[in-house]
Formats: sequence, structure tokens, C-alpha cells
Amino acid sequence: MSEEQTVSLVDVLEEDEELEEEASAVLAGSDSDHCSYPQGYVKRQALYACNTCTPKGGEAAGVCLACSYKCHEGHDLFELYTKRNFRCDCGNRKFSELQCKLYPEKDEVNTLNKYSHNFFGVYCTCSRPYPDPDDQVEDEMIQCVVCEDWLHGRHLGCVVPDCVELQEMICETCMNKNPFLWTYAAHLAVPGATVEVKEEPGADDSNTNLPNKEDKCDDVIQPSCKRSREDAEPSCKLKQLQAIGQKRGQSGAVFWPSTWRSKLCSCNTCQESLSGASLSFLLDESDTVLAYENKGKNNEQTQQGNDPLMSALDNLNRVQQLEIIHGYNDMKTELKDFLQSFAAEGKVVTPEDIRQFFEQQQSRKRRRVDAGRFYST
Repeated sequence: MSEEQTVSLVDVLEEDEELEEEASAVLAGSDSDHCSYPQGYVKRQALYACNTCTPKGGEAAGVCLACSYKCHEGHDLFELYTKRNFRCDCGNRKFSELQCKLYPEKDEVNTLNKYSHNFFGVYCTCSRPYPDPDDQVEDEMIQCVVCEDWLHGRHLGCVVPDCVELQEMICETCMNKNPFLWTYAAHLAVPGATVEVKEEPGADDSNTNLPNKEDKCDDVIQPSCKRSREDAEPSCKLKQLQAIGQKRGQSGAVFWPSTWRSKLCSCNTCQESLSGASLSFLLDESDTVLAYENKGKNNEQTQQGNDPLMSALDNLNRVQQLEIIHGYNDMKTELKDFLQSFAAEGKVVTPEDIRQFFEQQQSRKRRRVDAGRFYST
């Protein structure tokens, strides 16, 4: 008799709790009741693309969390996780047969929004959907902090380091489009080995080695205004790093530790260069997905702090509060022990088992009440 793989109830509960925390981190940072359009181009928010309203072949569009619930319920949605500096498109010109129910007064288009193939449900340089029914390889998807595309770990051209959730990644294409990043990578990035990426059918050739037009400028765009080198160079961290001459292989994606943004140069010249390349967000540590998730977790904890049960307790006297709290803690402990006994014995919990548990709770409660009445007489 072959042994079947079993999962304990405790494992299921723990996994469910992890998924809830992950969802809360992403969604709690966005408003689920009000369209985000009036806020303008939101610094970072959870986004969705509607394959029902804007299918492939049409114009790319993104909708906020609230509109995904209220305006696109039952539609085929692509979850985009989060994007930066985006304004909700729901109901604008791109949606010919839908009007936004939450905020219909929108401009025809949001000219500053940036779109990618993600908005049509495909990701990575291989342009495949996720999850991919035809891909049998277990692989994690990692988001580039510059282009915000999601890439398979095996398509990054480098070894994925441990604790990747605490790091940021810039894909090879974005590194080559912004060659000055290789200078920073030689000093600030997580050390890693590059690996050869096999060509796959349908793979995007955009991540091949691009010509470095900026090589003649040593990866630095010179200041547009005339100033002495003595005034500009001493305060420029990037030029100081270049002077050291430390090199790193310029291939594959690059992973960065959590504090790397704080070490980038913010002199006037570098700020102008970053702005010109639409990379000013790299100087903003609150732009990170991790910062957004922490904000979501804090919001969730605040909402839990406003629990209706706790509000009801505030209206009771001290004795009643203690009775309810002790009763709740007792039930919580007994339920945990009850479920763990099933997990330890490998038994399946049935609806009948749950009914019996609460019937026993009610029976004990009645005995306590009856005993109290007998004592009081």
C-alpha cells in the first residue's frame, strides 16, 4: 500500500495565515471602497487589468483596487500586484462600454501612466502568462524595480540569492539602459554569479547586450551648465566610486540589499541625470514595495484595533469585561487543543466534529450558569 503525502491541519492553518498576511500587505495599502483617481498619479497602489473590457489587441489600461471590486466584478482580471505613479483608467476612453461606478468624471486618458505587456496578462522576457498552464517548472517570479515587469528566476541570467524578499532586483535590460547602475553595482549590489540563459520560443530579445552610448561619458551624464570640476566632483559619490575603478561583470540581473538606495549620490548633477532618465524614484526609500507592504500591514493592524468586539467591551463594566475575555481565551485554547488532537492523529475534521465541539461548549456554559444560580439561592 503506497503512502500518500499528508498535510496536517496545523500546516493548512499556518499556510492560510501566511496567505492572508501576504494579501493584507498588498491590498491594505490601497483603498478598497473609493476609486483612487481623485488622488492623481498614486505613488504606489494595487492594480488590475481587465481582459473583459480591454483585451489584447486594444489599448492597455489599469484599474484600482476599488474599481476591480465595484466596476469589474465577475470580469476576467489580471492581477498586476503594485505599480508606481499610476492613475486609475476605469471608465475612461479605453473602456468603450463601461462607465466607472465610483468616479465617472475622468479625463479621456492618463498621459503619464506607463504600460507594459503585463496589462495583457503576460510577463517576463518569455512573454508567458502567470500561472502558466504549459510550464511544469516550479519557479518564482521576481519584479524589476525599474520596469516593474515580473521575470522568472531562471530567466534573470544570474543566481537568485537567499532572502530575496528583502532585496530589490533590476533586470539586465534596465541595467543596460542605465549604464551608470553598473558602477553602483560593483560597490553596492549583492555579490552573485551570472548564469547562461537558454533561448526559449517566443522569448523577447530586448535583454540582449545593448550598445553603451554613454561609455564615452564614463557612465555619467555631464552637467548641462558650466561649473568647475572642483565644485562638482568632491560631492559626487558616483564619480568617487568610478575613481576607485572596481569592476563587476555587466551581464544578468542585479540584486540590491535593502539599504542600497540610501547610498546613491543625490548631488545636483546626479539628481538631474536621474530625473532625465525617469529614475528619480530610486532616491526615494519609501518607493519600495517593502515600504508599501509595511504600510499595508500597519493599516491592517489599525483596523483590527478598531474591532467591533473591542468597541462593545468598552461599554461593559470591569467584571463583565473580564468574564467575556476569560471565556473567549478559554474557548480559543480549547479549540486549538481540539484541532491539534486531530492533526496529531492524522484525522480529518468533519462538520459533525465541529458541531459536537460547540455543543460541548454550550453544555459547559449551561452547567456553569445553573451552578451559579444554585449557589446564589
